[in-house]
Amino acid sequence: MTPPRKRLTKKQRALEILARLKQMYPDAVCSLDYETPVQLLVATILSAQCTDERVNKVTPELFRRFPDAAALANADLEDIIERVRSTGFYRNKAKNIQGACRLIMTEFGGQVPQTMEELLKLPGVARKTANVVLAHAFGINAGVTVDTHVKRLTHRLGLTQEEDPVKIERDLMKLLPQPDWENWSIRLIYHGRAVCNARRPLCDRCLFTDLCPSVDRSLLPVVSTSLPIASAMTLEDNFRVSETLSLPPK
Repeated sequence: MTPPRKRLTKKQRALEILARLKQMYPDAVCSLDYETPVQLLVATILSAQCTDERVNKVTPELFRRFPDAAALANADLEDIIERVRSTGFYRNKAKNIQGACRLIMTEFGGQVPQTMEELLKLPGVARKTANVVLAHAFGINAGVTVDTHVKRLTHRLGLTQEEDPVKIERDLMKLLPQPDWENWSIRLIYHGRAVCNARRPLCDRCLFTDLCPSVDRSLLPVVSTSLPIASAMTLEDNFRVSETLSLPPK
């Protein structure tokens, strides 16, 4: 018979999922390439509706030509547009990048601000981008990053019924310890790419079948909860699974 679902409160379920995510993806890190806070800000703006893999192909040349906020603020906008064209929505992204860097230069002394309130003043920056920059550039957990993977899996795991990312973030902040807000998102994104993808979730390979109200129980093995994916999945394992399933890392 298939393993029964555990009867836990929503908070207990969230904490159990968090503990398993840490075991499954212990080496999960931000997959965008950057060296400075402003480079992370730019890369995160470019990642909207674009894979991280594509962004990482674009940014080396972009950052070689424009390494800091001052260079991007004073650049020819058309030059930025041409260099980010392959990321999609390139004209708006280029305008936002330059607008953000100009504001950084004029209002923040050339430094990326380190508060949510200040970051949200920058063109092209909403809470998702601000959370990524604060957490990975400055080690500040100001909120929970909610992208398409986090939204999809949070719904499937029954942790929220909200559709608006800000409201989803608010729900998750109530369920998770603040030090884990950002690593929750990174690890959930990894799981969304490797196992719980949008079109065909691989419930038979998932370690959350006893916690997930959306699981397709017809796909589960009838023996035990010992599933093909090891509980101590490494970063390398994650990408190997993604390649096997023809799911390129995003």
